[in-house]
Amino acid sequence: MKLALVYDAIYPYIKGGGEKRFYDIGTKLAKKNHEVHLYGMKFWEGENVIKRDGIYLHGICKEKPLYVNNKRSIKQAIYFGLNCFKLIKEDFDAIDCCGFPYFSLFPAKLTCIIKGKKLNSTWHEVWGKDYWKEYLGWKGIFGYWIEKIASKLPDKIIAVSEDTKKNLIEKLRVLEEKIIVIPNAIDIEKIEKVKPSKETSDVIFAGRLLSHKNIDVLIRTIAILKPINPAIKCIIIGDGVERENLQNLVKTLKLDKNIIFKGFLEKLKDVYGLIKSSKVFVLPSSREGFGITVIEANACGIPVVTVNHKGNASKDLIKEGHHGRTPKDFLLKSLQGAKNGFVCELNEKDLARGILRGMKEGKEMKKDCIEIVKKYDWDEIVGKVEEIYKIGEDER
Repeated sequence: MKLALVYDAIYPYIKGGGEKRFYDIGTKLAKKNHEVHLYGMKFWEGENVIKRDGIYLHGICKEKPLYVNNKRSIKQAIYFGLNCFKLIKEDFDAIDCCGFPYFSLFPAKLTCIIKGKKLNSTWHEVWGKDYWKEYLGWKGIFGYWIEKIASKLPDKIIAVSEDTKKNLIEKLRVLEEKIIVIPNAIDIEKIEKVKPSKETSDVIFAGRLLSHKNIDVLIRTIAILKPINPAIKCIIIGDGVERENLQNLVKTLKLDKNIIFKGFLEKLKDVYGLIKSSKVFVLPSSREGFGITVIEANACGIPVVTVNHKGNASKDLIKEGHHGRTPKDFLLKSLQGAKNGFVCELNEKDLARGILRGMKEGKEMKKDCIEIVKKYDWDEIVGKVEEIYKIGEDER
């Protein structure tokens, strides 16, 4: 099978959960003797098409900044979408075009109509009318309608979580029969082989430094914990538009010796090594379609502290017994009987409580953390993805 994967941002040049999912799917299917082509912006020098880890990377246009003024660039999304008309010249048996940032779905659909193919689309999250309004003000209505129209184009939508499926149905009115849930996955065997770093820490975060990740809340939480533990150490791995603001906040709160910014680390094993040598992983994000860093941290043997927010699907990855019906009961019970982490409210006080529990009980939770994430191994997941692509191919 000749497979086309379409996403403007390509891993490892852009290190995000969505980018890594496509890359991992590609490399796994290539090992199963499929021919995999990943189409995105050109992040490298030299030829427009290169081969890496068994898959072909196509730079169909020049690299443009993904973010402008701390927001996803609309011009970049349109620019990449227009360049996706080049897919008409390409040959493939099956295609999967990432749902975000929407514009690429339109030429992908036209290409499929011309070639008589089925359009698959992977969706990591759904913004919906309310979030678009919060994100762009009155202009958000245009973003919402583009998202809604784009959601009608695929023949099959692969949602990375039940939360994403629910939002597709409720916020965008996508037919349930068009959606199949296939979660993100990780290479557990590869993680198991990584040795803990010699550099230890109490708290660690890894991801892009964007406003919705709420790293500022984590920093202020460390400030609250410092009087209790003056030597507390937090490592922040990643880069992004908020880095300068976050570094300035660290200086203002006089946490220079407590919080270390590592930037993006080229080798994933270095990230895993640092996670393994930490006590607790913190993901205070208010918007996650899945939250792959949660299962990566668990596979490294440490608990995760995340937040109770309607846009944060990663909270569903935390197994912690029954929740209460009220926010107060939810928090109280989430901190009892936890197996692989804690779900807290998005504020410094509750986050500090979850971190302290994680630091104290992390060693006792290690076995559960590792056991819970076994179902997210790529060996378990990639076959399901392959079957969807083959179904689309067979139905032509």
